[in-house]
Amino acid sequence: MLDAKLVVALLLLVAAFPTPSRAAEPTAESRFLGSTVCAACHAKESSAWQGSQHRAAMQIADEKTVRGNFNAARFSHEGVTSTFSRRDGKFFVRTDGPDGKLHDYEVRYTFGIEPLQQYLIELPGGRLQALSIAWDAGKQRWFHLYPKERISSADELHWTRSSQNWNYMCADCHSTGLRKNYDAAADRFQTQWSEISVGCEACHGPGSAHVTWAQARRDGKPYADDGSKGLAARLDERHGVTWTRDGAAATATRSKSRSTEREIDVCAQCHARRGQIADGYTAGKPFLDYYRPALLGAPLYHPDGQQRDEVYDWGSFLQSKMYTAGVTCSDCHEPHGGKLRAEGNTVCTQCHAPAKFDSATHHHHLAGGKGAQCANCHMPTATYMQIDPRHDHSLRVPRPDLSVQLGTPNACNACHANHDARWAAAQVKSWVGHDATGYQRFAAAFAAGNAGAVGAGAKLRAIAGDATQPAIVRATALSWLNANANTATLDLAMAGLRDANALVRLGALESLAGAPAELRLRYALPLVSDPLRVIRIEAASLLADVPLTTASNEQRAAFDRAAAEYVEAQRYNADRADARVNLGSFEARRGDAAHAEQDLKGAIALDPLFVPAYINLADTYRAQGREADAERVLRDGVKMSPNGAPLHHALGLALVRAKRNAEALTELAKATKLDPANARFAYVYGVALHSAGRVDEAIATLVKASAKHPADTDILEALASFHRDRGNESEARRYSEQLRAVAAGL
Repeated sequence: MLDAKLVVALLLLVAAFPTPSRAAEPTAESRFLGSTVCAACHAKESSAWQGSQHRAAMQIADEKTVRGNFNAARFSHEGVTSTFSRRDGKFFVRTDGPDGKLHDYEVRYTFGIEPLQQYLIELPGGRLQALSIAWDAGKQRWFHLYPKERISSADELHWTRSSQNWNYMCADCHSTGLRKNYDAAADRFQTQWSEISVGCEACHGPGSAHVTWAQARRDGKPYADDGSKGLAARLDERHGVTWTRDGAAATATRSKSRSTEREIDVCAQCHARRGQIADGYTAGKPFLDYYRPALLGAPLYHPDGQQRDEVYDWGSFLQSKMYTAGVTCSDCHEPHGGKLRAEGNTVCTQCHAPAKFDSATHHHHLAGGKGAQCANCHMPTATYMQIDPRHDHSLRVPRPDLSVQLGTPNACNACHANHDARWAAAQVKSWVGHDATGYQRFAAAFAAGNAGAVGAGAKLRAIAGDATQPAIVRATALSWLNANANTATLDLAMAGLRDANALVRLGALESLAGAPAELRLRYALPLVSDPLRVIRIEAASLLADVPLTTASNEQRAAFDRAAAEYVEAQRYNADRADARVNLGSFEARRGDAAHAEQDLKGAIALDPLFVPAYINLADTYRAQGREADAERVLRDGVKMSPNGAPLHHALGLALVRAKRNAEALTELAKATKLDPANARFAYVYGVALHSAGRVDEAIATLVKASAKHPADTDILEALASFHRDRGNESEARRYSEQLRAVAAGL
C-alpha cells in the first residue's frame, strides 16, 4: 500500500515541471496525483498502460522519446529545406517561421509515437505549435502532412498558425488534468497539466480521494464511502455483465441493458469530433457540459454516415447496431493497454457465432484472406495524416448499391479497386439474393439534404420522426430542417425539444435558427434551464435578440444564467477568432454595440484572415447607421482575403445601400464567380442584374443557379416573377409549379 510521504513526494515532483507543464490546480473534492501513485496498488493495469499509446501521447523530447532522425537530416518540401539536428542533448529543427524565413527552433516535446510522431515547438506567448513535418515510424522517414500543397507562413495551415496550435487543438486530449489558461488581454497562454501524457486520471478522474479511501481501508479507519471508493466515476458498467448466445442464436445479447453512458462519455472526451466549451472535464461529469459534439453532416461524414474527415470514432459508433445493443468501448478494447481484447476475427466472435459469421457462407472469401477479415468489410479504414489508417466504428454492412446511387465509398471496392461499384453491388446481390441492407437507413435522406434536392425536407422529417433511428441520426436530420417551414416540421421540432436524448434536443434547437422571434421565444426559452450546458447555451444564443417581454421573472433569470454561460464559453476560447466573432455577434444581437465592436476588432487582430470577423463587424456598424465604417471594414477584409467570396458579397450589398449600383454589381459578380455553389450569392446577383435592367443576364444567372439548387424557393420565385414581368406566362407558370412542388416537400 502507498505511504503518505510518497504521495507528498510525488506531488512535489509533478509540481516541479516547467511552464507549461506545471501541475493544474486541484479540485476541492479530489486532487490529481499522477499515474505513478496509481501504480503502487494497480501494478497489472499500470504495466499494460506503460506500453500503450496513451502513455506516449506527449513526452519531453529527449534521447529516449524522440524517434525521428535528428542527425543533420534534411527534408525539402515546396521550396523549403528543413534541417534536423541535435546538440547538448537537445533537438532542433531549422525551418520556415512565422515570417517565412528560416530559423532554428528547439523541439520541446514529442507528440504520439506511431504510426507517426510529431514534434512541438514553443513560440512566444506560451504557444506550443505542432510541426507539419512528421516522422514516419514505419518507413523511418520524414514526411509533410500536406504533401501536395505549398503551405506558406501566411497560410492558416502553416505550423506557426492557430490551426496547428497545441494549446487549443491538441492539449486537452494528449495530457491529463489540463487547464488551457488563455489570457485574452495579454494574448498569452499559461497552459498547465497534472500529467504530461494520458494517464490513469484522464479516465478515472483525480485520485486523491481514492487514495485516502484505500489508506483508510488499509488502516482500518472509518471513511464515509457512498460506494464510489473515492473515485470520481466508477467505470463498472461491465461488471457482472455477460454476453451470451441463447439456444440457436447466432449473436450474443447483453445480460442486462446498458443504463449509463459513463464509459462511452469518458472515451468521447477525446474520441469524438467536438468543440470544447469549458475547462475541467473529469470522468463522471456530463460530457455535454464541457463539449459540443459534431453531428453527422458534410463534410465530416458521407451521406450514409461513413467517416470522411477526421471524426475520431464516437459519432460513428453512435450510429451502430452495436451501440444500440449495449456494447461499450471496453467490450472490444482492453482499456489500459489500448489493444483489442482478441486478435483478428476473434474479437468479433466473442459475440458472433464463428460457425455462421467466420465462414465462407457469410464472407464469401477465402479463409484467412483479407476478404475474410470482419473489420475489412464492416470497419473499413480511412487514412488521415497521410499514413494513419483508422477503422470506421459505425460497424456497417457494405453497401456498394449505395455507392452506385449516391457515390459513397464501400468496403468492397476498397479492395477490388479494379472493379466499379456496379460490379460489387451485383456480387453482393448474387450472394444474398437482393441488394444489401443494413442498420443505417438514412443515406438517401442525408444525400438529399446535402444536395438541397427537391423533397429533401420530407425525407429528413421521416428520419427525424423515426424512433428506431439512432439518436445522433435523428438529431442530424432535425438540425437540417427549418422548423418554420410548415406545421409538420414544427411539430417534429417541438417533440425533439422534449426528447430524453440531449443530442436530439440539440438538433431540434438548431432547426429553430431561422424561425421568427415569437417561435424561438416560445420553444427555446424552456431549454435555457436544461440540465446540460451545451443545450442551455444553444438556447441562449437563439434568444439573444428576442425581447423577453412575456417571460416570467424565473425564466428571465434562467436566460441570464444561460447567456452568462454562453459568454463564458466564448471567453474560454478567446484564443480563436471564431469564438470572438461568436461573442461579438451575440453582444450585437443583445444591443451591446460597444462590446460587440471591441470583440470583433479583437477577432481581426487575432486572425486578419478570418473573413466572418470583417462581415460581422460591418453588420454591427450597419445596424448603427455607420455605413461608411461598414464599407471601410469590408474593403479592409478584401485586401487581406481577396478571394473571400462572402466579403465581396457583403461589400456589394453595402454599395447597393449606398446606391452605387455599378460598383455593387461588380462586387456581387465577383462573389458569385468565387463561390459558384452558393445559392444565395447567385440569387442576390440575379436580382441586382434585374434591377439594373439586365433582364436576360438576370434570368440566365438564376437558371444556372436553379440547376444546381433545384429546391431553392427564392430562386424559383424570382424566375417565375421575372418571366411573368416579361409576359412569358408559360415559363412563369412552369417555375411556379416547381415552386409549389418544392414547398410541398419541405
